[in-house]
Amino acid sequence: MTSREFDTLVEKAIATIPPRFRKRLRNVAFLVEREPPQPGLLGLYRGRPLPSRSVMDPFAMPDTITLYQAEHERMARDANHLRKLVEETVWHEVAHYFGMSEKEVRRAERRRAGIPVK
Repeated sequence: MTSREFDTLVEKAIATIPPRFRKRLRNVAFLVEREPPQPGLLGLYRGRPLPSRSVMDPFAMPDTITLYQAEHERMARDANHLRKLVEETVWHEVAHYFGMSEKEVRRAERRRAGIPVK
């Protein structure tokens, strides 16, 4: 898949975020890199989560959400699975932006998939 085609998948995945959340995505840049810094990593949020911000904060560079194209391609069984993986990764990293811990994100992902959560 070309990088432009993967970028389009990412753009479509961002568009699936409900408007009530998408409109709160401020000062965050979505990036695509070919290879992850460590094997198995699909995405990475870098920044200061929204709940820990204040109107008194000085200007800050944008937070970043990076998706790793090659890792997605290696994990995907087919084009439809690739699209789903990208959507799940975008949701996962956006959840970190909104202040959810890894444990909270995993629990929310299970609920979203219809898997009973204890």
